[in-house]
Amino acid sequence: MKNQFDLKINQHFQGLVVRKDLVKMVKGNAIVPSYVLEYLLGQYCATNDEATIEQGIDTVKEILRQHYVHRNEAGLIRSNIKERGRYKVIDRIQVSLNEKADVYEATFANLGIKKVVVDSTTVKKHPKLLVSGVWCIADVEYEFTEDKKISPWILSSLKPIQLSHFDFDGYVEARQHFSTEEWIDLLMQSIGFNPELFGKRSKLTQLIRLIPFCERNYNLIELGPKGTGKSHIFSEFSPHGTLISGGEVTVAKLFVNNSSGKIGLVGYWDVVAFDEFAGQQKRVNKALVDIMKNFMANKTFSRGVETLGAEASMVFVGNTKHNVPYMLKHSDLFEELPDKFHDSAFLDRIHFYIPGWEVDIIRGEMFSCNYGFVVDYLAEILRSMRNYDYSDRYQNHFTLSSDISTRDRDAIHKTFSGLMKILFPNGRATKQETEELLRFSMEGRKRVKDQLLRIDSTYAEVHFSYDDNEGISQAVTTLEEEEYPAYYYQKLETLGSEATSKKVKKSESASIDNQKEQTTSCVLKEQHLVYQENQRGVSFDSLFGPYLKNAKKIVITDPYIRLFYQARNLMEFIETAIKQKVKEDELNIHLITTLDEFKGESQIEYLESIKKSASIAGIEFTWEFDGTNTIHARHIVTDTNWKISLDRGLDIFQHYEMNDVFSISNRLQEFRNCKAFEVTFLHSK
Repeated sequence: MKNQFDLKINQHFQGLVVRKDLVKMVKGNAIVPSYVLEYLLGQYCATNDEATIEQGIDTVKEILRQHYVHRNEAGLIRSNIKERGRYKVIDRIQVSLNEKADVYEATFANLGIKKVVVDSTTVKKHPKLLVSGVWCIADVEYEFTEDKKISPWILSSLKPIQLSHFDFDGYVEARQHFSTEEWIDLLMQSIGFNPELFGKRSKLTQLIRLIPFCERNYNLIELGPKGTGKSHIFSEFSPHGTLISGGEVTVAKLFVNNSSGKIGLVGYWDVVAFDEFAGQQKRVNKALVDIMKNFMANKTFSRGVETLGAEASMVFVGNTKHNVPYMLKHSDLFEELPDKFHDSAFLDRIHFYIPGWEVDIIRGEMFSCNYGFVVDYLAEILRSMRNYDYSDRYQNHFTLSSDISTRDRDAIHKTFSGLMKILFPNGRATKQETEELLRFSMEGRKRVKDQLLRIDSTYAEVHFSYDDNEGISQAVTTLEEEEYPAYYYQKLETLGSEATSKKVKKSESASIDNQKEQTTSCVLKEQHLVYQENQRGVSFDSLFGPYLKNAKKIVITDPYIRLFYQARNLMEFIETAIKQKVKEDELNIHLITTLDEFKGESQIEYLESIKKSASIAGIEFTWEFDGTNTIHARHIVTDTNWKISLDRGLDIFQHYEMNDVFSISNRLQEFRNCKAFEVTFLHSK
């Protein structure tokens, strides 16, 4: 059943969107990028009419069955070409110049045929054929000849699988019909994810991966745990990007082959992404690192005496072995990089560091079954926006601190410009929206700069802040800076010294004292606490525990204790109350909520189960449904005169592996990512 959002998407982008679950339905065992499949789906299934979709799926499946070349069926396809004389295939084709014969020759990756002559016009029209290969729909003919020097295979037509044209003005105009939240959700669905399972910060983190496609010479790095989909965008999303293994990089492949003069990947692709870039033991050519440093800073590289320019953005993705506090205590957030890349001059060229440890490990439930852009269409839109510059769009409202260096400023500008292009293609956003993107852009660069300060003592400390047009200054911090202050400000070159060891221990002690103050003496004072999205280390025990001590009655007012996960939150709160209760005492916990209009029976069943279970621990759990349906505020009141106001109620955690008993985030709240929330503690005499 289509929801209203899907209908709205189809209304304003008719023929340009596709249901994202269709890709899985048609893919089968075809090892082919998503943009190739969505190209076909866009031809036959870009509609919300179910009958047309079903017919289109059958058509696409038939096209793949007949024309996609599986390696193990290549002999059958070659036979079909021979018997029929001409046959259409879908394959990855790479072209090279045969200097001896003075002709271009194609190699079909799956079909297994080589030295297929390609005319110069085709190569000039599609120069990417000369590097790495391009997915194409091609008509291949077979004509036997006794001359062994001549291939019997003839390429009669070739069409790269990518959009031929698009209406950018129509795209910008249609964007105006969506709120910012709706637009972000549409983009999330377009890259294949269910936006309901992501918070705002997590959505922006995912969309940062699109910036290299719309911003020239943008240098991005993402390091984090395995299984978070770091390389997916760069292998599946766009025909204008290429993903290569970090261990397969050479100067000739990436920049230029000096012996032949052939230009490498950066001359042909908008985005060059390095997969598996991390690995301390990897051997790296220092000459390659030096050329990369020059290119990332100046957008140029040398071919003998000639200096060439290119616009390729560079992306580096890799896995980390340790968690964030370990890296901050013992080394730095770049610790997994090969030694020659663990170089301050190289790292200083990075514009944004995506904190991969904040990104959830991909689970099946996270994929979208709703409508999103045909990725090839979105890829072409983003590519066209490489010609625009939105880096100054914050300057009517904000001014960066003069303390920020030119290189830091350029990095912030590039990220901000990219986010503006992605979210506000007309270049216009509210002051609040602009500030959110500016802060996020600054945080990503600050993460790089703060690690440089740990690695290289010659870098001067920078205060990342900005002023609004009223002269009020706002500081920007990274999330890990707020979570682990005891380790964040260490310098790498002095980590092992006795002085630093004492300093660290003192810092750790101060951190522990702060935690003790929060969990003990904080009950003696009123306070207001603010938590950021994706922050960890928060639990009901540390947040509420001290305030529940000695209470005999607790009243919870929350209109949203309806669904299973909300009832589970309530149960975990009761567990916290049990820990604070003297075993031989009894405690009454009363819930005021609203009856779910559609799932009331399940809701009552959950509450009855909680009541039965809690009674074993001396908890009398009761509840009532507010008949007026007018309660909105969410708070907790104790008979010890404390009132805890919660803007989100008990719903402070993002989605986690709730059904996996072996998931640590299931067992321990402090390992879950938080939603953004605020809590106020008030005491009445």
